[in-house]
Amino acid sequence: MTNSSSGTRRRPPRRPAALLLAAALATPLVSGCASTGGAAATGELRASAPASRPAVDPAAVAATAKATDAFGLDLLHALTAPPDAAGHNLVVSPSGLSTVLAMLLPGARGATAEELAKALHTDLDPKQYALATGALNRPVPATDGLTLRQSDQVWTQQGFPVEPDYLAALATAFDAGVHTTDFKKDPDGSRQAVNAAVEKATEGRIKDLFAAGAINGDTRLVLTDALYLKAKWASAFKPGQTADRPFHKLDGSAPAVPSMGQTGEFKYADGSGGIVGEPWQAVELPYQGGNLAMDLIVPAQGGFAAFTKGLDQPQLDRILGALAERPVDLQLPRFRFDTSNELSPALRSLGVHSAFDHADLGGVAKDPLAVSTVVQKATVQVDEEGTVAAAGSGVGVGVAAAPAPDKPVRLHIDRPFLFLIRDTATGRPLFLGQVADPQAN
Repeated sequence: MTNSSSGTRRRPPRRPAALLLAAALATPLVSGCASTGGAAATGELRASAPASRPAVDPAAVAATAKATDAFGLDLLHALTAPPDAAGHNLVVSPSGLSTVLAMLLPGARGATAEELAKALHTDLDPKQYALATGALNRPVPATDGLTLRQSDQVWTQQGFPVEPDYLAALATAFDAGVHTTDFKKDPDGSRQAVNAAVEKATEGRIKDLFAAGAINGDTRLVLTDALYLKAKWASAFKPGQTADRPFHKLDGSAPAVPSMGQTGEFKYADGSGGIVGEPWQAVELPYQGGNLAMDLIVPAQGGFAAFTKGLDQPQLDRILGALAERPVDLQLPRFRFDTSNELSPALRSLGVHSAFDHADLGGVAKDPLAVSTVVQKATVQVDEEGTVAAAGSGVGVGVAAAPAPDKPVRLHIDRPFLFLIRDTATGRPLFLGQVADPQAN
C-alpha cells in the first residue's frame, strides 16, 4: 500500500487475510501512485488467502458445479428467448457470472440473498457457496498445451467502510485482490483501471468490460472475474482437411464455411425422444493436459429451437452420461466471435429483483447499496489447433436510490369533524370543538 503523505511504498509482512483486511480497514483507505493513461489513482490491499484454507466439503463442490450448469442453462434460455436472438451467436461464461454473484452473495441479506441463491440453484450457506465456487476456480497447472486462469478482484471507493468480514470471506474463498480507487471524483478513470486489469488478465481478449457510464460517481464497489483459456486439442485437426462446406442456417440459407475434418476415436452419443424430445448427436473433443474438453450437441435439422428451449440440467447430464468411445467421422466449422451483455434483465427474468430495486447488502456495508450493473463479455475462437476463450464478468454496486415516496393517504374532509387547538409543548388543549356544518353561523 502507498503512503499518501510520503509517496513511499511499504511492504507489510504477509499475514492471514482476515487480519490484513481488518488492519487495512481500521484506517481510511488511501490511494496509491497515479497510474498512466488517464486512469484514476488506485491503491492495492493484498487480500491473500490464509496460509491454510478452510476445508471444503467435496459434496458441496459437486453440488455447486451442478448448480452452475443449471444456472448457465437458465442464462442461455433467458438470452435466447427474444425472437430476434435465436439466430445469433452467443457465448457466455456461467463460471464467470456465477463467481461474481458468489462474491456478492456473502454480503446479501433477506430477500436479496434468497433471490440470488435461488437463481444460482444453491441452498448452501453463502460463505460455503463462495468457498465451493472458489474451489472450483482453483488454477490448473499450465502446460505447453493448456493454459487456464481465473482471477477475481474487488474495487472499493476510497474511505468507504466495507465490512471487514465481507472482504475476509472473499479473500478466503477467492484470494481476491482488493483495490481502492476514487469512483466519486474520477469515475471514468476508475472504470479504465478496472477494465485494464480485466484486459491484462485475459491476455488482451476482453477490452472495455464496463462501458462508458456503467461506473459512475455513485459506485462504491466493483467485483470482477477474469477467465482465460488457451487449449490445444488432444487430437488436432490437420489444416489440409479443412475445406469450404455448406452450413444450413436457421433462415434456410446454406453458405459455404471453412470446416475442419478428421476421423478418430471420440466420445459420442445420439438419441431422440426420451431425453429432450428432439433427435440429437453429441461428441466430446478433449484438450491436452487435463480434464478439459469441448462437448458439441447437435440437434437434427429443424429441431434446434425446440431442443434448446427444452434442454435443462438433468437432461444435459443424461446426454453427457451417454457419451462413449467410438470412431467418429467429424466435421466442425471453424468459428470465432464475441458476445457482450448487460445481464441485469436476464437476472431479473430468473427472479433476481431486490438486488437491483430494494437491495439488502448489509453484509457488505452499513450504507444503503444496490446493484447498478451486471456485465459480461466473452470471446471464443475454435480452429485446427484448439480453442482460445476468455470472459470478463463484473458487478457494480452503488449507492441505493432514495426510496420512492409513499403513496399519499387519501383524506378528503367531506363530513363533520372535530378539532383541537392545543399547546404542543405541554399538550394543554386551547380549544376543542366540532364542525357539523361549515356554512352555519
